[in-house]
This record gives sequence, structure tokens and C-alpha cells, in this order.
Amino acid sequence: MDGDGSPATTAGNAVCVTGSTGYIGSSLVGALLRRGYRVHAAARDIGKASQILSTFGSKDQLRIFRADLNEEGSFDEAVKGCMGVFHVAASMEFNTSVEENIDDHVKSEILQPAIRGAINVLQACWRAGSVKRVVFTSSISTITAKDSNGEWKTTVDESSITPTHQVWREKSNGWVYVLSKLLTEEEAFKFAKEKGIDLVSIIPPTVAGPFLTPTVPASVQVLLSPITGDPLLYPILASVYCRLGSISLVHIEDICDAHIFLMENKAAKDRYLCSVGSYSMPQLADLLSSEYPSFDSERFRKEFHDSIPSEISSNRLSDLGYKSRYNVNDIVKQSISYCRECGFLKCPEVEK
Repeated sequence: MDGDGSPATTAGNAVCVTGSTGYIGSSLVGALLRRGYRVHAAARDIGKASQILSTFGSKDQLRIFRADLNEEGSFDEAVKGCMGVFHVAASMEFNTSVEENIDDHVKSEILQPAIRGAINVLQACWRAGSVKRVVFTSSISTITAKDSNGEWKTTVDESSITPTHQVWREKSNGWVYVLSKLLTEEEAFKFAKEKGIDLVSIIPPTVAGPFLTPTVPASVQVLLSPITGDPLLYPILASVYCRLGSISLVHIEDICDAHIFLMENKAAKDRYLCSVGSYSMPQLADLLSSEYPSFDSERFRKEFHDSIPSEISSNRLSDLGYKSRYNVNDIVKQSISYCRECGFLKCPEVEK
């Protein structure tokens, strides 16, 4: 990063991406390679990483390292010599089917490993000595559009943090993931401050659009759950809507660009929301129907009120100079197109 906050010269700069086989991680690796970075891709499964990332064809710029969030020290080699680290990986094994002592189970089996994994990455950054900045991938699940009195806010920004005690009390759909992201980010900032690590957090909403992964990413499936009627994922979308009063979206290429922008811009600090637009559930259903005519959006007008949603503000990021390239229509159109191509959604010929 240049001293005046302008983008750094990428030639020769090595950066590490954790979670490189995931939706954001794999796309981020590609975006970095196209900009001339040397990339250390960290993944639990090297074979899977090689299969997904081989499409970039930049072997001289790309190295793949085995690393596991649950193994202390396993990120040391991947981070060594890197000037920046993108911590995208997250523990996602959330089995909350345990009926007895569920709170204790969540604390010991899910939350502690998730936090420990983030600290393992930051410890590797501290030991490496070369890392100038870490960009931490958070989630809009850490954000709420309701104030302390339960009233809807006009504008939602980075300060609109979901209270952890509320998550524990309500235990709504996806609550374990919400709690994990909240506490992991909190502990990451605390550790970074203690060790003098420059940590910046980016807060993506629902990420969708094209994908490199062999299966349809969970966030794309959540977005399209009104069409598929998925009994596990649609309640998550509805829960997001109840918490935010809208469904906020970002294109996969935009969120990757934003990650790199925050890595390169020296003036960046703390947390940044990255959203290109928010739709009410009826508005989103109508948009899905316009791109996928066999889907009937009428029942969503009966189930949800088409009220004016809170503004999910990315002003802090845009004020820093970041500009997105895609709008909500682009995101929905491309998501449906890719899911048709891979067979996740029926193609028009089949629908006839």
C-alpha cells in the first residue's frame, strides 16, 4: 500500500487468501491474479483447491497451501512472506440438533473453534512480520435494522450491530451463524489491537452472481430459495428480512473488488458495509419472477408487507472512493442464468 492511500503496485506483492475453495475465496483469488498479485491460497483440501483454482492458469503467480482453522500454526507457511492477508474462511459446521444443553454445546463445539480459527490466522500474521494489513470477511448477519426499542431505523450502517444477548434469547433461524460471526469478529479486532495488527473488516450482505465452485454456493441458494422452496434455506432468507426489513445484495465481483480496495487503501479502518441495493421481499419476488417466469410471486405479496425498507448504507465505503459495477437486477439475472446452466434450476426448454 502506498503511503498516500492510493493503490499499491501489485507486481511482486504476495497476499494470502484463506478459505480459497469457497464462493468469495475462489473468486477473490481470481481477481487478485488478474491484478498481478502473487497469491498464497490456503485451503483444508489441496486437491479441491487445485481443481477449482486451476481454471486461472497462473501457476507462476499461484501457490496452494494446506491449512486448517482448527490446527494451530497451520497457516504459518501460507502467510510467510505475504504483505496482506484476506481472512475469508469461517467454520461452517453448525449442527444445532442437540436438544439438551444446546447453549453449552454451541459455546464449546462451535463458537470456541470459530474464534480460535480466526486467532490462529492472526497469530500467523503476527509471527510472519511481513503482513501490513488483514482484511476480515464479516457478514451482514452482524447487523440489525431495529433499534434498542425494536423500532425500524431509517438508515442502517456499520454501527447497527446486532446485540449478542438478543441472538441468544431469540434463537431465530441461522442464529448460530450470526453469533459466530459476531463473536469471531469482536475477538479478531481485540487480538489485532493487542498485537498491533492492521485489521479492516468488510461486511457483505447476500452475495450472488456467477460462481467457480462445483456446487451452487449457499448464499446463491438462499437468494433463490423463494423459487426452489428449500425448507432449510428459505427460512434463513425470511429471517434476514425480519432482521433487516429488506434483502440486501452484492455481486460476487463487486465484493471481491471491495476486499482488494480495502487492502490497498491505507485510509481504510474498522468496518465497511458493501451493499449495492436492498429490496423488500415482494420486490425481490417480482424480480425473480421477471427472470424466471414459471415462479409465481403473488403469495409473497400476501405474506409480506411491501413497505419502504431501511436504507442499508454503504456510504462509508463509497466515501473512501469505492464504486460498484453491478446492480440488483444484474445479480438476480446472472444468478438465475448460472443456476440454469448447471442444472440447479430448470431450463426454459424443460419448463415448456
